[in-house]
Amino acid sequence: MNVIEVSKVLSNQIRVDILEWLKDPEKHFPPHQELGHFDFGVCLVFIKNKADLSQSTISQYMSQMQSAGLVTATRLGKWTYFKRNEENIKKYINHLQYKL
Repeated sequence: MNVIEVSKVLSNQIRVDILEWLKDPEKHFPPHQELGHFDFGVCLVFIKNKADLSQSTISQYMSQMQSAGLVTATRLGKWTYFKRNEENIKKYINHLQYKL
């Protein structure tokens, strides 16, 4: 995990909002009709709709978040599901608390 890269990703309010939404997907997203659960995370389409951004913008945001290690992606068929990478998020928070 690169602290500077994570900090850059978190400098955008929408990306911070997405991380918050993914923390409690049942509260922020409709239930998955196909899956019936959030075990694999939230479908990119639901994130796009909630953020009210274009497909290309939300795809770029999620790619940046994945590269920074904040989220993981699971591809099922033609859909990609994203969930928080809690381990890396905790590492980042710990770094800020104890190193700075």
